[in-house]
Amino acid sequence: MSPALVDTDILINFLRGRESARAFLAALSDQETPHVSVVSVAELYAGMRPSEEVATRDLIDCMVVLPITSEIAELAGRLKQETKGYALELDDCFIAATALIHSLRLATKNTRHYPFEDLDVTSPGNL
Repeated sequence: MSPALVDTDILINFLRGRESARAFLAALSDQETPHVSVVSVAELYAGMRPSEEVATRDLIDCMVVLPITSEIAELAGRLKQETKGYALELDDCFIAATALIHSLRLATKNTRHYPFEDLDVTSPGNL
């Protein structure tokens, strides 16, 4: 099984104390170092509560943070263009492109945000 790129929704649930998210990330971390897109990092900081700053930083420091390269940006644009019939946000296209370029599976509860045929999406239960 390929390593995982963890979507923002799981990270938010972790920071908000959802036990299922904590258990999922703990189990994942026992097997591998989780990956995160810089897009998710920005989303976390955009919605962060002041009391969550230290925990947010600590969480991100435990993950492999993947930047947006020109290759990822190009693929994200193509994914957005190919899915005009869906109400997809460009940030989700960047996250999907990051997973595809790095051959990572995407761990998310928001599976409807990622209707891409070639993307390996896993949805951890009960988050």
